[in-house]
Amino acid sequence: MNDSIIVDMRYADYDIIDGTPNAERHHVFEGHRWRHLADIDGLWIPLSRKNHQDARCSAHGCKLVKTLLHIIGQLAYEKHLVAQGMTEEEARMAFLKRYGEKFL
Repeated sequence: MNDSIIVDMRYADYDIIDGTPNAERHHVFEGHRWRHLADIDGLWIPLSRKNHQDARCSAHGCKLVKTLLHIIGQLAYEKHLVAQGMTEEEARMAFLKRYGEKFL
């Protein structure tokens, strides 16, 4: 798994919501068709077990949280491509081509 382009790697072991240490890595885009791409693209965040899967409002248990993470992932991906020289429009189209969906 590549370094995250969402989270500074100095903080990759701490939950981004409450700072709990020893966090798990959550792929912002999960499932069979997206997980591998998220690995390659560095689209993951650290979450505690509670915020990852156990809580009612966890990344896997709450549609709103999942939607917000998809938006964050798309923004991070596009920002990363713009920093590499693409225009914002080119970056948006590259995201759509790669993930087959837009969240913005």
